[in-house]
Amino acid sequence: MASTPQAPAIDLRSDTVTHPTPAMRAAMASAPVGDDVFGDDPTVIALERRAADLLGKEAALFVPTGTMGNLVSLMAHVPRGGEVIAPAESHIFNDEAANYAVVVGAGLRPIAETPDGTMPVDAVIDAIQDSTDPHCPITSLVVVENCHAHTMSRPVTPDDMRQLRTALPDELPIHVDGARLFNAAVALGVPVSALVADADSATFCLSKGLATPVGSVVVGSESFIGRARRARKLVGGGMRQAGVLAAAGLIALDDGPEGTVARLADDHVMAQRLAEGLALQDGVRSPGHLAQPSGDRLDPRRVVTNFVLFAVEGGAARRSAYLQALRAHGVGMVAYPHGQIRAVTHLGIGPDEVDSALEASAKALAETA
Repeated sequence: MASTPQAPAIDLRSDTVTHPTPAMRAAMASAPVGDDVFGDDPTVIALERRAADLLGKEAALFVPTGTMGNLVSLMAHVPRGGEVIAPAESHIFNDEAANYAVVVGAGLRPIAETPDGTMPVDAVIDAIQDSTDPHCPITSLVVVENCHAHTMSRPVTPDDMRQLRTALPDELPIHVDGARLFNAAVALGVPVSALVADADSATFCLSKGLATPVGSVVVGSESFIGRARRARKLVGGGMRQAGVLAAAGLIALDDGPEGTVARLADDHVMAQRLAEGLALQDGVRSPGHLAQPSGDRLDPRRVVTNFVLFAVEGGAARRSAYLQALRAHGVGMVAYPHGQIRAVTHLGIGPDEVDSALEASAKALAETA
């Protein structure tokens, strides 16, 4: 029989590996429930209201995953044959199985982003199609990713959003893929609503750094959320007694001591600690590309949230061997595009885990030299 897969003892593969807190588990066990497809689950209703209030929007929709959140947002904004402008390295373009084409029936025009995660505003404007020309698809949506994963998960600022909104035609909506939107807010020291004030819709994940077991939330106007709710049903996302899941989200977004938003700052500190230690190790190199465009050595100053991207000398074969050696020492990281390695800090990673990961990295580098 095949062996049962086991997570590494120190799991830096992603912040999706977080486990719900005791307060979340207790809330889930006692959550009042109804039927969310009928619209009468009180805990889901409470979560959606809380999310809408926090992000400064009229309404919200609880969905099972971030990918579904983005998908139903595109379905609500973009007609068949419409075109979406998005960052070239964005999750929507690269990591969601081309659902914009397969399900939405849309095209996508990728724009090369800068190392701060933004698309040059002039390039976005130039990419808008002439809607009077029957040869052209109609530009229907602009997507912003915040945080932007491939730049070492750097946050996009409210000023960046304001510049983009000011330059765009009023009728062209902006959607924010905010899988780690709360990381951005904590890193910048701004209310999360400030990051989406100039957006027409946004998604954020509850099951990454916020540590719930399942779920994301879409926010926007009442009419937009009505269309997104219909799209959620179409793609099979209607859930019944979903309050059991939504209860954990209410705990995560709580302002009290059991909430998990403010503690994201701890994850950022741990990522900085990890990056500083890795930068001192022989064989660790700059990740290059958007994550660190200049310098041969990993620069810890590029780390501002909970991602550490780096490379190792020796190319793909050395990277594969290094990751295997790390795993043998009880540490999980993952291969990332552009020859990189990704490590992500989260609720389960403190100083002891970071220091142990650094010890394992030093051994893995020596074993694969």
